[in-house]
Amino acid sequence: MSHEPREPHDFIGIGLGPFNLGLACLTEPIDELNGLFLESKPDFEWHSGMFLEGAHLQTPFMSDLVTLADPTSPYSFLNYLKDKGRLYSFYIRENFYPLRTEYNDYCRWAAGRLSSIRFSTTVTRVEHEDGLYVVHTDAGERLYTRRIVLGTGTPPYIPEPCQGLDGDLLHNSRYLDHKEALQRKESITLVGSGQSAAEIYYDLLSEIDVHGYRLNWVTRSPRFFPLEYTKLTLEMTSPEYIDYFHALPEATRYRLESQQKGLFKGIDGELIDAIFDLLYQKNLAGPVPTRLLTNSALHRASYENGVYTLGLRQEEQGKDYDLHTEGLVLATGYQYVQPAFLGPVSDRIRRDGQGRFDVARNYSVDTAGREIFLQNAAVHTHSITSPDLGMGAYRNAYIIGEMLGSEYYPVEKSIAFQEFSV
Repeated sequence: MSHEPREPHDFIGIGLGPFNLGLACLTEPIDELNGLFLESKPDFEWHSGMFLEGAHLQTPFMSDLVTLADPTSPYSFLNYLKDKGRLYSFYIRENFYPLRTEYNDYCRWAAGRLSSIRFSTTVTRVEHEDGLYVVHTDAGERLYTRRIVLGTGTPPYIPEPCQGLDGDLLHNSRYLDHKEALQRKESITLVGSGQSAAEIYYDLLSEIDVHGYRLNWVTRSPRFFPLEYTKLTLEMTSPEYIDYFHALPEATRYRLESQQKGLFKGIDGELIDAIFDLLYQKNLAGPVPTRLLTNSALHRASYENGVYTLGLRQEEQGKDYDLHTEGLVLATGYQYVQPAFLGPVSDRIRRDGQGRFDVARNYSVDTAGREIFLQNAAVHTHSITSPDLGMGAYRNAYIIGEMLGSEYYPVEKSIAFQEFSV
């Protein structure tokens, strides 16, 4: 079906992760902004394959959808707890970090209260006509809008040696759905170094003597490094640090992007200690069939007769070796892919020397600097603040101000004690 243009939307948000959902919550009371959010999934879902028992966010509850922009919003995490009758339990728990399942449920609760969201709607392409963007959907609609906010998220990253391999290897994003089948195998190998890898290793190690598999954890990193979470380091998630980082030369920003992974891709320190304690406990009865292999980069992979052969290189020694395994879990993170639906408007999008979005300080990626905004996927321009849940409300307040031409939610300019630039 096709629709004739009506009054265009002020903006259309494409994709509904926590960041665009936060934007939906924060724009709901603003009469001057007529927004619409399109999501291809039938309901809100955020990393459900990693809802391991007890797994929690690595940011406190104040990093919810709205609080750091508007503490009075009805879409706050605390209001959700009150509505569910769990506010006092959360208070008595004395733990600032929501469980991951709880956070997902909170997001679904918020999404269910909003009128601007349409699920089961896939955007097929975006065009530009007569000063407006035309968003085409899989239902044959043509939706007109003045602006677009990209929130399509980051799909699972599969390392090049494993792309197209046969068998039942899986990315950690599907872990829980396939855990039972995995535990029926004689051996399981986990590749990766971050929080997800650590959570899965702990989960599989906990039940190793029940199922009797061999368990390997392979990481390219020189050690199992903790997430750096000291308070002066946390000041790098600040408006001042974004200003400083964004103004650096492109080559410097790219160098820092690779150096700063430990600031948002490390493992919770308590979990590292818990893994050691569990290894110690399990080893009291005799050696546990598990190996932890650091400095080992995956260069080759093959699959034959139910067994994967991983070609690894111990990078500090420069030595190659093979590892054989029946089960393979890739905790290799997520990597942004520029949406194909932007193809027809690619001439309106700024790119840097590496071909990635050249994201302006105001989060726009279009040549006019005020029409297409980007959620997340900007570590190369906005540093570690880009994927940080705690900076989502700040970014949304900033984008709302850009769309309105005036500040609706006060946007902090300065919060840090330290000075980043001279």
